[in-house]
Amino acid sequence: MNTNEPALIKKKELAKRLSVSPRTIDDWARRRVIPHIPVSPRLYLYDFDAVLAALKTQYQIEAAQP
Repeated sequence: MNTNEPALIKKKELAKRLSVSPRTIDDWARRRVIPHIPVSPRLYLYDFDAVLAALKTQYQIEAAQP
């Protein structure tokens, strides 16, 4: 596996990693807050790093300064 390729995850895994509900993920995807890849009408995949970057931009979250 090429390490440069993004690791794509399903909605449940994304929700678990972000500590939100799957419905929140659906809402963010529907409002285009987070990027997603439609695989079929009922299946979307997510790149965790891209989603995290989009949320940080959307909600203007900055990394903690040491």
